[in-house]
Amino acid sequence: MTAHGWDATLAAGDGGGMTRLRFAGHDILVPAPEGARLGGPFGAFWMIPWANRLDGGRLGAHRLPINRVAEGTAIHGLSRDRAWAVAEAAPDRVLLTQAVEAVPYCYTARLLTTAAAEGFTLDLSVTNTGAVALPFGAGWHPWFVRPPGTRLSFRATTRFTHDDRCLPVSATPCTGLDGGEGAFLGLDTHFAGWNGVARIDWPGLALGIAATGALASNLQVYAPPDKAVLCVEPSSHLPDAPNRPDLALHGPMRVIEPGENLTGRINLSAECSHLPKGEA
Repeated sequence: MTAHGWDATLAAGDGGGMTRLRFAGHDILVPAPEGARLGGPFGAFWMIPWANRLDGGRLGAHRLPINRVAEGTAIHGLSRDRAWAVAEAAPDRVLLTQAVEAVPYCYTARLLTTAAAEGFTLDLSVTNTGAVALPFGAGWHPWFVRPPGTRLSFRATTRFTHDDRCLPVSATPCTGLDGGEGAFLGLDTHFAGWNGVARIDWPGLALGIAATGALASNLQVYAPPDKAVLCVEPSSHLPDAPNRPDLALHGPMRVIEPGENLTGRINLSAECSHLPKGEA
């Protein structure tokens, strides 16, 4: 996709993720190395039908596959490990679809990505196509660049402590974050009561993140000290929400009946002092 100053490469066959996103010649995401599978620390991928971790893969009476063996968790859902189909493609618009049947989950997903003067938009819809109601969730996991001078700001009401497996332990009131590396470096931290708005400032470029729908309530922030990346992940629920009912009051997974949808949208807007020739 190349339109309105945005330049993106989508990877339908690799979980519907994104291997590159640039604006006005500036990298927004860390570019994926040629031939590398998405998962980090580069590009971006979708977490469906749950975001982050499930302890022991537990979802009520069901057990999901443990894919983070060292910590005994099922992490980041099912969709990122399965190909999507390209239903529509144009320079400023790509529609991807996916159908998943993996007990206990049966669902379809629809992802419309558009580049417009108003911004770069990711529009997600997930439909329960199974015969029973199940908890559903979603999240977007971008690996943003983090050059020296990066700042992050957003508002939230609750911040979680976590154990050594990054599973939430307790909740404390907060106002969000607003600062440079001193405010976020080393975090792998969940926030609830997010208002759906965040901003990343880099030298010469600012990125606005505006989420709506199911993706606008919770936010995971990950900034490992040993990698020049910053993950700011809009999510629909708390990590391990089904197994932590008291904490999950701050972000439960939503029980979706057969035929019902979970929907959310993320709009990225960029401000840059130098736009490509011909853009305004």
